[in-house]
Amino acid sequence: MRVQIDSEKCQGHNRCYALAPELFDVDDYGSALVVGDGVVPVEMHAKARLAVANCPEFAITIVDD
Repeated sequence: MRVQIDSEKCQGHNRCYALAPELFDVDDYGSALVVGDGVVPVEMHAKARLAVANCPEFAITIVDD
């Protein structure tokens, strides 16, 4: 599993970062970033799905590898 953020959709609510700081970070402008290459460890799959479900702009997607 891998997470991706569409930077055009992100409005900087940072719910993803609040829910899963292991997977997401915030840039200097408040927009969310994926940590590393976006690969989600198995033990973090639930947190990744929770972040996707809580993004008001639907800016986060999960790609199954």
